[in-house]
Parts: sequence; structure tokens; C-alpha cells
Amino acid sequence: MTKPRILLVDDDESLRRVMQIQLEEAGYSVHPAQDAEAALSALDSHEFPLVITDLIMPGLSGLELLRRIREENPDTLVIIISAFGTIQSAVEAMRAGAFDYITKPIDYEELVLLLKRAAEHRSLIEEVRSLRASLDQKYGFENIIGHSKSLLYVLDLAARAARVDSTVLIQGETGTGKELLARAIHFNSERRERPFVTINCGAIPRDLLESELFGHVKGSFTGALGHKTGKVETANGGTVFLDEVGEMPLELQVKLLRLVQEREVEKVGAPAPLKVDVRIVAATHRNLLAMIEDGGFREDLYYRLSVIPLELPPLRQRHDDIPELVSHFFVKAKSRLGRPGLRLPAELLSHFQRYSWPGNIRELENIVERLVVLTPGEQITPADLPEYLRREKSAGEATSLELNPDGISLEAVEKDLIQRAMEKFNWNQSQAARYLDISRKTLIYRLEKHRIRREV
Repeated sequence: MTKPRILLVDDDESLRRVMQIQLEEAGYSVHPAQDAEAALSALDSHEFPLVITDLIMPGLSGLELLRRIREENPDTLVIIISAFGTIQSAVEAMRAGAFDYITKPIDYEELVLLLKRAAEHRSLIEEVRSLRASLDQKYGFENIIGHSKSLLYVLDLAARAARVDSTVLIQGETGTGKELLARAIHFNSERRERPFVTINCGAIPRDLLESELFGHVKGSFTGALGHKTGKVETANGGTVFLDEVGEMPLELQVKLLRLVQEREVEKVGAPAPLKVDVRIVAATHRNLLAMIEDGGFREDLYYRLSVIPLELPPLRQRHDDIPELVSHFFVKAKSRLGRPGLRLPAELLSHFQRYSWPGNIRELENIVERLVVLTPGEQITPADLPEYLRREKSAGEATSLELNPDGISLEAVEKDLIQRAMEKFNWNQSQAARYLDISRKTLIYRLEKHRIRREV
């Protein structure tokens, strides 16, 4: 660990000289100053990670020097030298932001130990700052790839939402980047130094979800052999991200409503609720309004969650962003998989732009990685692309029709399009609905209306 440069401030020349010699022998670079004014002058022209200053000096006192340093150089650590009779002043200095103090007569070994602790503390500050910078780089809004109007509109709303503590509901199809947006909101908020805890409401078994969310006390149910802290409590001071909140069972939605309204959790088996300080960001690919109509989601909970609603557009509505996304994932995959020389000709990007991307950004990233892994040569060719990328028509081409002079049946056209979409996605209703840009509920209605059935 590099030893920090020290500014040593003391009006006692002999003590200052002895301390300088001792510290230099210990490997420190020391700049002496005879009073606070000389110290402030030195701080104006040089950077000192650590200042050691006497408390009682003519002119500005050590306490006043400390306050000036805290105002102008808040990262600088200050150690106070205090005589035995001024311990109360040393305590006051600690309250004003001093790192620590040492009393006269100075014990050399105690001083070296104190400086070691200060250096470790300084190193920790730098480590946290580095981590903070890397998180900002990874989760900043500017690192969500794309410049289409629909995406930029959502990012602008999200950036404004990050400045406040209001509950956010992010809606969008699977693979559109809902969790990435939630993390960006958290890491650009005042809660950035506190935890970001993800709870996937659709991945945790129903009988365990309540305990995972809110925790339980020992003996509250069979198998509860000890106390368990819930994920919401773990996020105290930070952000709870409720992913796929539309999958939460109705019986738990009541308890979630209490969390959203009162910021309280009820541990399983606990006699009283527990107050928590969390911000809530929820996300879903489901149509919650349709679920409310069907009785699958509480209306009061929906309106509590959607204080700030954000709708991430599907990739098929962001054709202008696709080349930038392909380039980003291609560079990333080449680096990770050890194929730096692999090339992707620009003329192939039209194949990516014509495809409808039912799996959205996640599907695009997976296909790019597959190409990097499986392409045998040093350049990706049309033959290396999946067949559906080579043959896929654009949305406009897919719906172009020859108009018969004698007229056409709109009902027949709709039935034919739905039949073909269902066959294209092997009768997966969710994917077919996304492809047709309608809700799954609307698709089911039209399947019934046209009596479209899968032939067995």
C-alpha cells in the first residue's frame, strides 16, 4: 500500500522537526508548516491525503484549520495533536470531522499505527469511489443502448423518476430490459449506496414466496427452525425490485399493498409489523389492467404501484436501434469468446432489421453470440445466419396484399394472418400476440371468433 503524503502543522519547531524525521524514516513524504495559514497555502498548491495538525496554535487554531479543510478538501484525512488538558477540544474536533487524535507526549509506535489505519481508510475510500464509478458506467441511463425516439422518451421519464422516491411500474415484453432500467433508476438515485434487491415473483414457489419476501420467525410453520430475514428487510434503505409482479398470488397482493402503502412488512408468525425504508420498483410483461378485469390482480395495488408508469417499447418498434445493438453485442461477444478478428459486414444488418424479434433484446444478444461461436470463417456470411433471419420479411412486406378488383373479405384476411402467425410460432399464443402487436387476450378472442384450432 502506497504511503500517503503528509502535511505536518505545528508551531513548535523542535517537535515539528523530530516528527518529520521520524515519519520520513518510516517511509512517509512530509511537508512541514509552522501554522494554519502556511498549511492552507500549501494545500492550495499541492494535494495532501493526510494532515497532522496541533490543536492549539497562534492565529487560526487546529480546529479552525480542520473546518477549512473539510470545506475545501473533504477527502483529506486530518489527525489532531492534543495536549492532555485539551482532550475535550479533541473530542470536539472528532465531531467536526477529524479522522482521529493523538495526545502529547507523542508515542511514536502509536503514531505509526494511527497512520497505518488512516492509509487503510484512505485506500477504502478510493476503492469505494472506483466501485461507484464502475457501477455508474454499467448502470447509467446513457449505457442503455439505442437512440430511437420511443426509447429516449422512456429514458427521460426514468431519469426524472430517479430523482424522487416515488414507486415505479415498468411494463414491457420479456427481454426488453426492464431490470436494466430498474437498476439504472436505483444507481442514479439518492439510494445508490444502499442495496438493490431483486425479487422474481414468478420464480419463487408460491408456498415460499411470503417467507422470502417478508421473512419468518422461528417455529412459525413446519420447517421454520430459525429466524429468517426477508428480502424486503435486507433492502432497508435501498430499493426493492419486484420483477414479474403480475405473477404474485392474490393472497400475497394484500401484504404487498401494505408494504407499498405503509412501508411495513409482516413476518410470518411475528406479533407485530416491522417498519422498513425502501423504494419500490415493480416490473411485469403482463397486461395488469386486463388481469384486473379477469380478477387476477388487485386494482388498488395496481394504482399504488403505477405512480410513475414506464413502458419499454419492444424491439420491433425500435428498428433504428438494431444496428447499434448488434454492434454492441458483437464486440462484447468477440472479446469474451476470444474471436477478435471476426467480422460482421454492414450489409448483413438489413437481415437483422427485417426480423420482428419476438424475444426482443435478449433474443438478439443470444443470436449474435451464437454467430460468434459457430461461424467457421473470419467473416460472417448470409449462409451463417439462421434461416428465419435470411427469409424474414419486414412488417410492411408481410402485410402487403394484392387487392382483387372484385373485393376481398377482411374477416378472411384476419383469419389467415392469425392462422399463419400461430403456425409460425408453433401455436405459442404469447409470441404470436406480440408478433401481431395485439394483447394475448385479444388474440384468444379472435381465435375463438374465427374458430381457429390446432390440427392434431
